Formats: sequence, C-alpha cells, structure tokens
Amino acid sequence: MIIKKIFSPVTSIISLFIIFLFSNICSKSDENNIKYYSNDEGILSIMYHRFNENKYPSTNIKIDIFKEHINIIKNSNFNFLNPNNFEEQFNIPKSKKEILITIDDAFESFYNEAWPYLNENKIPFILFVSTEPVGKRGYMTWEQIKEIENKNFAYIGHHSHTHEYLIDASNEEFILDIETANTIFLKELGYVPSLFSYPFGEYSKFMKDYISKNFKYAFGQHSGVIDLNKDKFELPRFPINEKYGEIKRFKSIINYFPLEYKKILPEEKQLFENTNPPNFKVEFFKEQKNLSNINCYSNEGDVWEKSKTKFVNNLLTIEFREPFKPRRGRINCSLNDNGKWRWFGIQFPIKEN
Repeated sequence: MIIKKIFSPVTSIISLFIIFLFSNICSKSDENNIKYYSNDEGILSIMYHRFNENKYPSTNIKIDIFKEHINIIKNSNFNFLNPNNFEEQFNIPKSKKEILITIDDAFESFYNEAWPYLNENKIPFILFVSTEPVGKRGYMTWEQIKEIENKNFAYIGHHSHTHEYLIDASNEEFILDIETANTIFLKELGYVPSLFSYPFGEYSKFMKDYISKNFKYAFGQHSGVIDLNKDKFELPRFPINEKYGEIKRFKSIINYFPLEYKKILPEEKQLFENTNPPNFKVEFFKEQKNLSNINCYSNEGDVWEKSKTKFVNNLLTIEFREPFKPRRGRINCSLNDNGKWRWFGIQFPIKEN
C-alpha cells in the first residue's frame, strides 16, 4: 500500500483522530461562497509535464512548440500571472485575462529544457513538486528546485509525497502522504507551499475537505477558465501535451473565457456503482446571456458524444446515455456568448468494483 512503511501504532491513532475530526467539520470550500456575476475575464491556467521526452507523448511537449506557445500568449497581449500574486488576483474581477503557467511533477527535462528559457524571459510559473521522487532518475534535485524557488517569478507548489493514485488510498494513507510531504518541504524549503495540485487531478470529497483545511487553493486537471466564483479547491487547468498542444488548438484555448456558475452538483466527484452516472446539475447566474447556446459533450461509455441537456430557468441538467467507464468520466461545456467562447469542464474519478 501507499504509506504502509511509515505507519506506526501512534501515527495510526493520530490519523484516525484526524479523520474523526474531518468527518464532523465542514469543508472550507463550503465557505467559498458565491459572490456575484462578475463578468470576470478570468485566469486561464495551462498545465505541462515533460519537455522533449518524446517517448511519453501523453505528458510531453516539444520545446520548440512550448516556446511557440509562450510567443502566442505574448502576441495575444495577455498578461502572465505571477503566482505570488494569485490570491490577490483570484478575488477580484479581471478586466483583462491573465495566463498562469503550471508545471507538474518536477521532471528533470523541465529543468534542462524549459527552465533556461523561462528564466531568461522571466516567465512566471508554478512548479508542483511531489517530494518522494525528488533526486531520483528523471527528476529534479532539491538543489535545482531551490534554485528555481529563489526566483521572484517562480513558485513551488505541493503535489503530494508519492504521486500515487491517492483517491484509491484509505483516508489514513492520504493524510499521511500529505503530512509526509509537509515534513520534507519544511526541511528542504523551510515552509509548506500553500498551493496544491491533486495527483492526476483526482479527488474525493474527503480529500478536497482535507486540502481545504490545509491549503489556500488547489488545482485539478479538468479544463476551464478560473473566475472569482470558482471553487478555490477545484480550480481548472487545460492539460497540454503533444496531442493537445497543437498550435491551432492552443490558439483556440487561450481565447476561452470563464463560464461562471453559482453551483455545480454533485459535490462528491468520485463516482461509485450506485452514483454512476451522476445526478449532474449546474446553476448559472441569471445575468449570463445566451445560455441556450450552450453545448456539452461527455464520454460516458468511453465514447465522446454530445450530451442530452435540459434547461429549467438557469439550471442545466444532463441525461447521460449510460454510466461512465473507469478510470475517469468527463464533461466539457462551451457557450458562444456573442462571439466570446466560454468554457468549463468537470472530471469524475470512477471507483472500480
């Protein structure tokens, strides 16, 4: 199992006590109250992993394509968001879209291929680090991470300890994984990062509730644009790789805008046999125009097709064709709002029998 080797009777008792506390405490995300329809231009977050590691096309981007992505952003006159200012910018409606670059996993190829370019051009970014693989073959060392951390345009984020499928772990194991990473971050950096990225973008309600009590913000891997009404612990990012980093598609992505909503259900994103497919509902603000133009696509049955949607007032529901298949179910919705394309996506991890 994931954390068995660091278990002891004492830590087991402590972890069980923590779990008991969490079962009786509301999530901070519940306090992430809906504000108002803001017409926020948003923060568009882009996620990368490997650079010039061609044998991993699902997580790799060629460095020349990556540099072209950066130039496209520059030529579009969007600002790069310094992650050190993320909290301030999140909480205000933005009159001009900002772009947030994120890098997951701290692969050595990032340091060798992308870091020199980002450093030379002072491009802000978050590097999400899982502490267990640091220093191992193919990963950055703590010395390299500290070199980056010293720059005022870079931010080190928390990405768990093991980067295992933590949604498959017990609640005890999940907590111990995060606490183990916390201890290592304190030793190596002198602090625990306040920004978190869920491994594989997967989380249950328990995981989200725990993260909301210990971090300021958390990012998934579902697509969409961040606005001030988005849940602070379910922030979207557009994953970019060789297939989905093609230049024409990238130009489309950076021109997406937030599709603001009041509430999205179910709150529990992990699906079980008796909750798959989910009872999916989205309540939009009445001020959002052109809602009749919305189109949603979903991959239940492991086939992407246009979803059967229904609107009652400002409430969107989807009637799914069949259950989602493991490992993940996805829904992506777009809205042509007088020529401005708005987008949001949702990911559902599927609990296998």
